[in-house]
Amino acid sequence: MIGPAARVAAQAKLNLHLRVLAREDDGYHSIETVFHRIDLADEILVEALDRGRSIDVQDGDVGPAEKNLAFRAAAAYSARAGWPNGFRIELTKKIPVGAGLGGGSSDSAAVLRTLDSLSPQPIGATALLEIAVTLGADVPFLTSSSVMALAWGHGERMMSLPPLPSYDVLLMTPVFSVSTADAYRWLDEDHAAANAPLVEGGTALVGSTPDPLSIDPLSLSTWAGIAGFARNDFEPVVARRHPKLVGYLERLRHSRAFFAQMTGSGSTIFGVLNSPPNYSRVPEELRDRVTTTKTSIDVVQPVRVG
Repeated sequence: MIGPAARVAAQAKLNLHLRVLAREDDGYHSIETVFHRIDLADEILVEALDRGRSIDVQDGDVGPAEKNLAFRAAAAYSARAGWPNGFRIELTKKIPVGAGLGGGSSDSAAVLRTLDSLSPQPIGATALLEIAVTLGADVPFLTSSSVMALAWGHGERMMSLPPLPSYDVLLMTPVFSVSTADAYRWLDEDHAAANAPLVEGGTALVGSTPDPLSIDPLSLSTWAGIAGFARNDFEPVVARRHPKLVGYLERLRHSRAFFAQMTGSGSTIFGVLNSPPNYSRVPEELRDRVTTTKTSIDVVQPVRVG
């Protein structure tokens, strides 16, 4: 029997700031980041069924169904809520894969929110976040009702913030992608090399792990404030493996962007614009890999269609 269905736009995210902190006992690093949604979004239809589970992906290769984050989110919701027994997901990709824009995470978060909107007995925001934590560091934010948030830990500790004023954003996605696992491995390798023990007078000197940054709450309310402290610890790490990224960022900063850096673990770089973009500054090899969108002012809600 066919059940209820809904469509939703799964908004991408930017990391306006991203620091990678200590590796914990479980092998994962804690982070400190500022998330902000953007209007670029994948399109998703979720339908609840009595039996059968499937996902159909258009315009993107995201691997086997059982490894797809949207499929895993639906299965996890079903296990937690005891509903639905089956589901069908139609996913049209607009967000580049492996680009640091949270494409897979946004899909899984959108599926969680959509199923809960369709459920005869919703499990609510707290339970959704508990599922989200198991799916990835970006998923709790994208499952939440926040447009912007300061997050710590594995993304599960969040302070919701009012969205920044909406501006045009120019996204440049290089031809190379970066897996999150590779980015963390590269960061660990570079950190180990930079902090290799140096024998000085018989004493081993080893670098320390960075402490969380003390952020003035007022600086989180304006683009100028964000730009004053923002950094992305993955940016130099990725640039060492892909030196062209440095030139791309320099071009972006001269294309009328008042704030530009890499998002997530890459490879997409973004520029926030206060005037129309200067496309002549976009490298020729990236002309067909540029997207203009806006920073979001709200979270798109699922719309029931059946």
